[in-house]
Amino acid sequence: MTGNTDILDHSAVGAPLKVRLRRAVPSPRTALAGALLWGLTISLSAYLGIAHWANPHHAALVVLLFGIGAALAFPAALFLSRLVAENKAPSGRFAAAFVMLALGTIAVTAILFALDYRIYYAAWHEEPFTRGWFVQFAFTVAGALYQFAVIGLRLYFPIGFAALFAASLWFALRVR
Repeated sequence: MTGNTDILDHSAVGAPLKVRLRRAVPSPRTALAGALLWGLTISLSAYLGIAHWANPHHAALVVLLFGIGAALAFPAALFLSRLVAENKAPSGRFAAAFVMLALGTIAVTAILFALDYRIYYAAWHEEPFTRGWFVQFAFTVAGALYQFAVIGLRLYFPIGFAALFAASLWFALRVR
């Protein structure tokens, strides 16, 4: 049989999911160091976007929120990147890391923002688990996610985007 040898790569095709999942788990050292570095980098990116704010307390909270969101997202994004990109060429590993790290960081940070937003508006919501409460909860979270998309996403540029490119390149080129 002639053709692409990737089809015959039994290490990628034949490995049970349990084995692939175990191989995708990053070392605790890599996960912790990456989370700290990624969190600090995204915090810096957010800080540079809001350093001009009049209220330094609010600016510090936003920087902290972005840093925690990034730090929490990094280990999961690294795990998913390794799982998806197992036995792929460097371009495939780059793409996996780029997508997983970008989406993971944005998603975790947006969820934290929405939870904080929800906590603030909880004082005006109905009793928990009533029909009105569910409607208020849904619209509060939707409003928070919209606000994050409109205002918060810009805080990832340009530093966060450059760091995303660098982290994805690191993932693609490192020895497996």
